[in-house]
Amino acid sequence: MEKKEVKEEKKGLLNKIKEGAEDHEDQLAILGTFVRLGILVWSGAILTLAYVKLPADWKIPEQKLDPTFIASVFTGVLATFGAQVGSKKNGANGSAPGANISKKDMEYLIEKASQTAPAQIVRIEQGPVKIVPHNEK
Repeated sequence: MEKKEVKEEKKGLLNKIKEGAEDHEDQLAILGTFVRLGILVWSGAILTLAYVKLPADWKIPEQKLDPTFIASVFTGVLATFGAQVGSKKNGANGSAPGANISKKDMEYLIEKASQTAPAQIVRIEQGPVKIVPHNEK
């Protein structure tokens, strides 16, 4: 009796993924997840380096960078995984802030703001909005 040795090829991570996911769309979804994880780790590392001072004996020059873009990439990738960074503060009854202000109070606040500042910033959450100039005489 002769025994034949069958050598099994070592399967890499990509080959296991290819065999595990029969559908091409599943393979692309898995690859997309790995890409997003890579970007998340990269942006997290850059953000950490922006705020941590490394020891001088490491001989790595300190980089001066604005972490705003990297932070937006980091939060954007986190959002693709369903994580929410930060939270909206709610009013006393769980409603959105400012939801309990009456029209009269709002008009009063706008009038006071127009008297104290030359410009006013208005945030519009729903549209459409029609802007009509007010003529003062």
